[in-house]
Amino acid sequence: MSGHGTPIPMTSHPCGPLTGTAEVPGDKSISHRSLILGAMAVGETRISGLLEGEDVLDTAKAMQAFGAEVTDHGGGEWTVHGVGVGGFAEPDQVIDCGNSGTGVRLIMGAMATSPIMATFTGDASLNKRPMARVTDPLALFGAQAVGRSGGRLPMTIVGASDPTPVRYEVPVPSAQVKSAVLLAGLNAPGKTVVIEKEATRDHSERMLSGFGAEITVEDTDEGRVITLTGRPELKPQVIAVPRDPSSAAFPVCAALITPGSDVLVPGIGLNPTRAGLFTTLREMGADLTYENEREEGGEPVADLRAKYSPDMKGIDVPPERAASMIDEYPVLSVVAANATGTTMMGGVKELRVKESDRIDAMARGLRANGVTVNEGDDWWSVEGLGIGKVPGGGTCESFLDHRIAMSFMVMGMGAQNPVSVDDGSPIATSFPIFEPLMALLGAKVERR
Repeated sequence: MSGHGTPIPMTSHPCGPLTGTAEVPGDKSISHRSLILGAMAVGETRISGLLEGEDVLDTAKAMQAFGAEVTDHGGGEWTVHGVGVGGFAEPDQVIDCGNSGTGVRLIMGAMATSPIMATFTGDASLNKRPMARVTDPLALFGAQAVGRSGGRLPMTIVGASDPTPVRYEVPVPSAQVKSAVLLAGLNAPGKTVVIEKEATRDHSERMLSGFGAEITVEDTDEGRVITLTGRPELKPQVIAVPRDPSSAAFPVCAALITPGSDVLVPGIGLNPTRAGLFTTLREMGADLTYENEREEGGEPVADLRAKYSPDMKGIDVPPERAASMIDEYPVLSVVAANATGTTMMGGVKELRVKESDRIDAMARGLRANGVTVNEGDDWWSVEGLGIGKVPGGGTCESFLDHRIAMSFMVMGMGAQNPVSVDDGSPIATSFPIFEPLMALLGAKVERR
């Protein structure tokens, strides 16, 4: 599949039990950061388990364009020979980040305090997404940005020739914005401070510390205060990328709504800033257990076992949990449709500016398949019909959004009738083995 090419209509059919082991790909967030921080270190960083989806491969190409030596050794094994903090070269060509908001925003931050210029673009979906939330704080360092109206790609960033450290309070919970500011702060003298009112995924903080940066995190009355001392010499690392909890969400949720299912999803990262979906599912009554809990590379990891759960109930998802599961609300809404009662999801306005307006996209698709959805700017609710009672039979727009496409494919597995999407090609950006993996478990997903 290609998120950049010809549309691929797909249909998911009701199926029998899903059983077996689902070995999902490596974590996308950690894969992006491994390549970028490896490029900013001095020496060779070795990475195993890298997610080889299109989003991450675009970041690898970008690091090569900025002067790092990035080598694919096969089987998820990669090496990055870094150029050091402040060592990026000016790229010769436009940097194409495909579908990845994470990739483009983090790379902008990484180069914004070096005296170079780079132009960024992406696919039709990425070029609609707002970049001012990153370019505004980068301007405080001295970087300049010129893009299309509304602060959208294509966009040229002129890095600061004499950067100054900043103190920045993130206006909305966003790990991408926080990380962009921290990466920019690496090549600014003195201390850069980022303040979060609500904690977001903390992979950047953990990995910066692992690479040798001087970084502290404090919980204060202001919020979560992260202080980074600029201009360190980052040390190369050996990184084993844990499997992606956001990808694990799809086989897990499919097992919960498909009669007779019992699926093991091994080696999933359970960083507290990422595990909100699994907490929510268990609160709804899902038969979801953690096995072989352990720590790998400073991140908590476990094997997840998900079994068919016919008695799930709708709940009010705490708004403060949103940051730890923001990418999983689409597939949660599919589970909610199969629960009894109403599932209310608040504090989710960030969903409006993802790869698509995910609230609108899921609401349209759920309604097309017989499910009642109510929505507002910052909330939405799903009226559960009970397990096996979702009519299905509809065709949904994916809006070039991988998580929308996969969520509706999951819905078709437990619905009364097949569920289709107009374009499943974006799935390759984050989960290139989705179709064969689900087929091995017993799903019936076909291209039309």
